Amino acid sequence: MAKFSGLGGRLYRGETSIDFIGKRKIWYAISGLLILASAATLFTQGLHLGIEFKGGSSFTVTSNNASVQTAESALTEAGIKSQTIIQKVGNDKVRIQTDALTAVEQNAVEANLASKFNVTVDSIDSQIIGPSWGEEITRKAIYGLIGFLLVVMLYLAMAFESKMALAAIISVVHDVFITVGIYALVGFEVTPATVIGFLTILGYSLYDTVVVFDKVRENTKGIAASGKSTYSQAANLAVNQTLVRSFNTSLIALLPVGSILFVGAGLLGAGTLKDLSLALFIGLATGTYSSIFIATPILAVLREREPAMQALAKRVGSRGDKSVAPTSSVQSSDRGPRNQPKRYRRR
Repeated sequence: MAKFSGLGGRLYRGETSIDFIGKRKIWYAISGLLILASAATLFTQGLHLGIEFKGGSSFTVTSNNASVQTAESALTEAGIKSQTIIQKVGNDKVRIQTDALTAVEQNAVEANLASKFNVTVDSIDSQIIGPSWGEEITRKAIYGLIGFLLVVMLYLAMAFESKMALAAIISVVHDVFITVGIYALVGFEVTPATVIGFLTILGYSLYDTVVVFDKVRENTKGIAASGKSTYSQAANLAVNQTLVRSFNTSLIALLPVGSILFVGAGLLGAGTLKDLSLALFIGLATGTYSSIFIATPILAVLREREPAMQALAKRVGSRGDKSVAPTSSVQSSDRGPRNQPKRYRRR
């Protein structure tokens, strides 16, 4: 830990630097591969929408001999040939989801489930969700995402600048798309809790990006007049200065979410937590990645296209000035032999 904190200090002072901006093509290539993989997964497998979005019937049976095979046998005997999803929740519950059923089909399913699991029909938790209600939930979820992005873009444009807002929104879309692709790959159901998880990761991703951008704004204030470094160099220093903070914050956030996902949903079988915890875990990780490797490089590219920044880059290049942090160059010159005190020999 002492070495890690010492590295953070050197990164902040500019004594050690990682070239995030200069190697942006590598990060773009990695993100491009992830986006292509997500798009392919969405095209081939698609999202497994929950019953809340597509409508249908849901049956939850509590029994000591709960098993997926028994539930499948009950549905087969009831003559249900539509698409079904059967999940074991905990040690004594089985949840069955089907497409929309008629009253006769639903009664047949309940009777066969009660017979197979040796329970009463009244003890079976049955829910019927119509397609119109599912369409309403879907529409509200889309409206919520669009409204969130519009409000955030307006806030960032007012608090920072338009190019920062654009870079932040691009990184957020990057995070959501990759998270959705991984969701489709794993095959988890998309439920209202998933939408809540998406909104949460959007907020966290923007929080981390705003922290980095605030440091970028501090480092680049009056940079065209000073001419000590280019915009990309100052932005790269800002990423290095906030790197340790971003890592620590993300690690602290991922630990409890990882416990919910791997311990709660994986070991304890709390199936209701899987959809929310997976969205949070993947989203937090990609949000941290995008704020460092995607958002700031995109911002630097957008700003370097400005005539003032191009003129600044020419001035810095003509001087051959490679330093990013003026404090680092001062510390190096202080240790040089020219500043050593002269010693006089007494005669």
